[in-house]
Amino acid sequence: MTRIRVLVVDDDFMVARIHGGYVSRVPGFEVVATAHSGTDALAAVARHRPDLVLLDIYLPDMSGLEVLKDLADVDVLVISAARDVPTVREAMRRGAVNYLIKPFTATALAERLQQYAETRRQLTAIGPEARQDDVDRLFGTPSSVSALPKGLSPATCALVADTLRAAGRDLSAAEAAELAGLSRVSARRYLEYLCVVGRAELRPRYGTAGRPEHRYRWLG
Repeated sequence: MTRIRVLVVDDDFMVARIHGGYVSRVPGFEVVATAHSGTDALAAVARHRPDLVLLDIYLPDMSGLEVLKDLADVDVLVISAARDVPTVREAMRRGAVNYLIKPFTATALAERLQQYAETRRQLTAIGPEARQDDVDRLFGTPSSVSALPKGLSPATCALVADTLRAAGRDLSAAEAAELAGLSRVSARRYLEYLCVVGRAELRPRYGTAGRPEHRYRWLG
């Protein structure tokens, strides 16, 4: 798996070293450089092409928000003692993927790095085009239970979805029903719903004669 390359930016040399140590302990991440001013941060991004920048707001030569405005083709996680709402809002407006207020623990940073890595993984897995449920998961938007057709249960829908996902191959309605402990008719209704919302796809299997067998494959 490709490691996520990180640039750590903080005006305090010791703090930058500590944060770099936190990052290095998270599997899948590596620190490629550190910088201690806005000018150095911009130069380091151009030189090292990191995937992610841990960016402080209070820098000696310019605000981290100015640096954020000038960064392109790189994700930024703001780490700062600045906790006023206008600063947080401006960081969000300028594209920060997250905002962590100092002081924080290694665990707090690790959680946000892991969340960032998972979002990257999901984007890679989606493919060239995203469905609405893909976007909802990326932005943390909960799916509406009320969207289920009348007569379908969220719990049973989750059971059928988990069964299809865990199978790792396409299943017929009868096979899914047996694995989930449901009737074939009930399993088929949930499988058809999963196809409608883009979580599964229908794959006809043609035999030597007669109607094709309907098989369902998990898309995620």
